[in-house]
Order: sequence, then C-alpha cells, then structure tokens
Amino acid sequence: MERHAKIYVAGHRGMVGSAIVRELERQGYDNIVTRTHAELDLCRQDAVEAFFAAEKPAYVFLAAAKVGGIVANRDAPADFMYRNMMLEMNVIHAAWQNGCRKLEFLGSSCIYPRLAPQPMPESCLLTGALEQTNEAYALAKISGLKYCSYLNRQYGTDFISVMPTNLYGPNDNYHPEHSHVLPALIRRFHEAKESHAPYVVCWGDGSPLREFLYVDDLANLCVFLMNHYSGDETVNAGTGEELSIRDLTELVARVVGYTGEIRWDPSRPNGTPRKLLDVSKAAALGWRAKTPLEEGIRLSYEDFLHNPVRAER
Repeated sequence: MERHAKIYVAGHRGMVGSAIVRELERQGYDNIVTRTHAELDLCRQDAVEAFFAAEKPAYVFLAAAKVGGIVANRDAPADFMYRNMMLEMNVIHAAWQNGCRKLEFLGSSCIYPRLAPQPMPESCLLTGALEQTNEAYALAKISGLKYCSYLNRQYGTDFISVMPTNLYGPNDNYHPEHSHVLPALIRRFHEAKESHAPYVVCWGDGSPLREFLYVDDLANLCVFLMNHYSGDETVNAGTGEELSIRDLTELVARVVGYTGEIRWDPSRPNGTPRKLLDVSKAAALGWRAKTPLEEGIRLSYEDFLHNPVRAER
C-alpha cells in the first residue's frame, strides 16, 4: 500500500477496526478515512455508494460487523444474517464500482464446518455442516468471502480475506450476556472479586478447546497481507495453539485476582468441541503471532479497568 494513499477502515470503533487504525498509524500511513455509524449506515446501499463515490479510497479494510457470543447468535440469527450480509455486500460492491485497488474482508473461523479436521485448513471451507449456534453469522461471512472471490474471478479485482480465530484485546465488548467467552470471563471474575463472591458459575463443562489471538497481532497481519498477499482463498489468522475453556477460565481468574471457587453448569451449551486453525499459510508468508495469551489477558484486563463505558456494554 502507498503510504499516503487514502485508506478506509470500516468499523473503526470496534475492537478489530480500532486495532487496524492503530497499526496503520504505527506504520506511518497518514490518510486514514473513518465514519461512525451515525455518519454512515453501512446497511444503506445508497449511503454507501455515495460515500465511495465521494471519497474513492484506494484501499479498504472491511472490519465492520454485527458480532456477539453464543447467546446473542442463538437469540437473534435473523439480525446477525441481515446486518452482516447487507453491510458486506454494500461495501464490497461499492469498492469495486469505484476502483478500489485492494480490499481486505475480515471474517471468522466459524465459517468452517463444526466437525472440520483439526487444525482447520483454509481448504475445508464448505465441506460440512456449520455449528448451529452461529450458523447465521457464519453464512453471512462465507457470502462476503465468496463475493470477493467471485469479483476477482469475473472482474480482476484484488480483494482478499482473512479469517481470525477467537479475538480479544482493547475495545472488546464486555457485556455479561452478549460478549464472547474471554471478555465475559474477565467481567465475571472482576465483579466476583469486587463483591467477594464465594464462587462463579461458568457455562458447559469446560472441555471445548479454543485458540485465542490478541487483536493487535491480527491488525499487524491484516496490514501485512495487504502488502504481501493476493489470492481467492482466505488466510487463517491465529496462533496455532489451543487450550481448554477450563484452563482459560482458571488463567483469567488468576490474572484478575479472583481466588474463589469455579463451578461448571453442564446444562449450558459448550459450542463447537474444538476450533484450532491451521496457520501454516500465514507462516509460509512470513508472519507469526507475537503476544502470549497470559500477557494479552493482562493487557485486556487493564483495558477493561480503564474503559468503564466499554465495561457496561
């Protein structure tokens, strides 16, 4: 990417988008364009088309999305499908129409089959049934990825996609019911510590295996790929390492400083049994994650403590 070319980061107030802005600024890119939701509703096709016609960004990072944890995805699948499908198609289409040189679409590892081979290679996409608890979100993300690929094939665009594993870090959503597992645990153990609660109840039995990537590492990969990768197939973004939810829970409790009992409720859903990405493709390109999980959780907890508005979401 040219250092002074116009770069649009869609979703710059979210965890991923804000991390991409930080990384771009760190690397010396100085012509970054952003819009809040109040300024530009990405679900409105006319507004998106007018924005692209006026700004004509050379590069686009599509990090905007409606996201949430198991409960949110289970309770509002129509909302997750509609909002994500609409904003993706509007932005990608308008970028193509207005001569965008390169676009990067941010997806999610939930696009892969529930029982995909482990670790999951990029090639296992659409080879099996999806996890039911977030099927609507996954279908929307698959559609965005495929639309980029089809535009490349039909019109010769240079639109790429990256599929992150579970993310955490600054600007995360710490809502007690609508957040993902790691930020939800940070809030739960912090509140239990503050109230001197004798125990904390966690969902499931703690057996699922998960991989976690610090969001600033993802942002570094996103900029790296814009400069070093072109292709129809997505690129997995992860650490290549996994741990059980039980081990993660104990680690978060230790970082937060909660010393009470942890109880498990097996009547609650576990979600996908295992989700580990095959990150050999990114490694072959010359990239690896840098932030150890315990260090990332410590940084995330500091962010939680210093961002009370985020903590109340």
